[in-house]
Amino acid sequence: MRTFIFACFMHLTCLLYAQKQSVEIRILDSSSQTALQGAEIRSLGNGSIISQSNAQGRSIVSLNDTIEVAKSGYNSVRVIAKQGLIVALEATSNFLSEVVVSASREQQSRREIPAAISKINSSTLIETRATALYQLLNKSAGVYMVNLGNEQHTMAIRQPITYNALYLYLEDGLPIRPTGIFNHNALYEINMNGLKGIEVLKGPASSLYGSNAIGGSINFITANPPIGQQGQISLQGDGYNYFRTDVSTGFTKGKMGVYVGAYTARQRNSWQDYTDFDKYSASLKTTYDFNTSNRLTVSGSFNYLDTQTPGNLDSARFFSKSYSSNQRFTYRNVKAFRFSARMDHRWNSSNSSFLTAFFRDNSTGQLPSYYIGDSIAKDTKKYVLSRGQENNLSFRSFGILTQHSSQIKFLNSKFQVGAYFDYSPSTFVASYLNINKDLSTNYYTGYSTTDSVIDNYRTNLINTAAFVQYQINPIKPLRLVAGLRFDNLVYKFENKLPQGKTKYKQKEQNTYSVLAPKLGLTYDLGRGFGIYSNWSVGFQPPETSFLYSARQTNKLKQATFQNYELGAWLPVSKKLNIEIATFAMIGKNEIISVMMPDNTTQNDNAGGTTHRGVEYTVVYSPGSQLAFRFGGTFARHKYQEYSELLFGKTVFYDGKIMANAPASITNSEISWKPTFLPGLRMAAEWQSISKYYVNSANSKSYKGYDVFNLRFGYDFKAKMAKGAGIWLNILNATDQLYASNVTGNQYGVTYNAAPPRTISIGLTYSLTHLK
Repeated sequence: MRTFIFACFMHLTCLLYAQKQSVEIRILDSSSQTALQGAEIRSLGNGSIISQSNAQGRSIVSLNDTIEVAKSGYNSVRVIAKQGLIVALEATSNFLSEVVVSASREQQSRREIPAAISKINSSTLIETRATALYQLLNKSAGVYMVNLGNEQHTMAIRQPITYNALYLYLEDGLPIRPTGIFNHNALYEINMNGLKGIEVLKGPASSLYGSNAIGGSINFITANPPIGQQGQISLQGDGYNYFRTDVSTGFTKGKMGVYVGAYTARQRNSWQDYTDFDKYSASLKTTYDFNTSNRLTVSGSFNYLDTQTPGNLDSARFFSKSYSSNQRFTYRNVKAFRFSARMDHRWNSSNSSFLTAFFRDNSTGQLPSYYIGDSIAKDTKKYVLSRGQENNLSFRSFGILTQHSSQIKFLNSKFQVGAYFDYSPSTFVASYLNINKDLSTNYYTGYSTTDSVIDNYRTNLINTAAFVQYQINPIKPLRLVAGLRFDNLVYKFENKLPQGKTKYKQKEQNTYSVLAPKLGLTYDLGRGFGIYSNWSVGFQPPETSFLYSARQTNKLKQATFQNYELGAWLPVSKKLNIEIATFAMIGKNEIISVMMPDNTTQNDNAGGTTHRGVEYTVVYSPGSQLAFRFGGTFARHKYQEYSELLFGKTVFYDGKIMANAPASITNSEISWKPTFLPGLRMAAEWQSISKYYVNSANSKSYKGYDVFNLRFGYDFKAKMAKGAGIWLNILNATDQLYASNVTGNQYGVTYNAAPPRTISIGLTYSLTHLK
């Protein structure tokens, strides 16, 4: 009997021990199969947080416990803990509660950030199946990425549509191009197949990033190595001879992870004449975890774009849908390579640092249509000749970025300090071309090279910066943030042209510097409601091409902007969320683009400008099947002090609406994922751009447009076809005639024609092995 009792006791002890035995589980994103850091594991008994997943998505829990795994922006999951358990979380359609990294270069809840910020997650990237980035970025409230065709673009965020450097484009927190190098088209140097998310921080609200983040900064978050092994291939094409192939693969084995993603796109004989292009893009990322405190990340990317450029259309050709190009020889050729190595170190639970070394190698050669212009005799007003240019801008960058963060018990504080150094020598060469013109058709028929060199110079660009940010939490609902960044930018110009052949000195040095502060606060009103406010300063130095180009005759000053912002998060219910932000930005010496009589552009400083507006996002999810998003902006962009010299006379535009500044930008979407057919998704999207003036005098305008897109997709769930998917996108479903951008000068209006109805189809297949 004693033996029996003892045996029972031992069995019960072993059972209890087994129930309390610790096991490791992993949490990942169901779309990208990558690790999720910061997921909370909660006890169902009392709702307390047991643990959080680390950078590898790992967490320790008790065997056989029933737990809930939750993370902001994802649907929570309840599971029973067991050894080797992998929990895949699916992103929600309510993207207003995402965790982001763009405000501080570290993971942070959006509700801790006193700024307007939006995130496009991996699920949206996959489900949209975008052929160009504008189809993704324009889902963000207040963002209008202007499609110029063949992945070329310009932007409007809290600013008019502009070609100037008022936006900071980042990849994993590093600028894609150095400050001072022309960047409005930098996003064709992004590998769309190598992304897991995009974050848009609006306004100059981050003290950590520096100059050019005036309208905002856009941070492209690259994909990490997946847990286990994964491979995917997809093919797509449309009715206008666009074809694209995407391939990606990756694995994690032991301490090492590898990800490779690439795509190639090709366009031939499209709806618009002279728009053929080829794009090749590839990315590689490797991670190595020395231990739980040290991680090395090495990344590299290469992007190649070779595209024809048709130029704008006059009103006769635009409205008659005659999409022929008036020339057959303009082009753009881009080669861009980037490399970085980042070492992350966690000193303890309160202190962490990282150091990143980076390198860029970029070359852009072009014969631009926007530099083709006609010379008119002043006395007879008759045509004389046509000129153009062929040029090449190349640069190499060597730089370092470092940052340290400390959690401090005093007032629950967080202190961040860092430094940035970028040395980017660049060269620019431009030569005149004689352009042949058929006056009867007004077409440019060819060109011939000349011995006349317009520009030939070298610029050594040196950007040094230091930044600090301090956040305190004096009372539970209140967070205060103060930041300061100092930038010093030096251009060392060396002219390769002999004296007498140029208006510039043989050597010249220009220095621009600014001390940019930021103050902000967030206040938690309870039940998810919250408000925030910030004041920040933005800084825009002139670019090298603006300062030293022979075509640029106006002298330029650096521009500064004072930004004021007030916003709120309003979760009306579990089904309805609202976010709203109001802003006022005052620009001094703002650099604007002016259209000249020969249809070329010149840059000038506007003495003063104001930008005021409201951004809003409404997300309504009545159930798991249906989701509705409505967002946009109402804004007014005005000249406070600005004049132009026209035909020898000074014309003042004080109080006028700035050119190319829509008062309203709206983008809405309704999506449906029916439960009766798992894997099916359908979405309808509406984008609206209101009327805007196309010249500074406010005498010419464009009516704007409304365009509708439809998207359908199906991911097979059956065992035999699991991993396969198909999709169908119908862009501009009503086949509306519209222009993505319209510009005006003294003699007329030109149009960037947008695509007519475009139907694209695609197939994908992925293979995943988790372990």
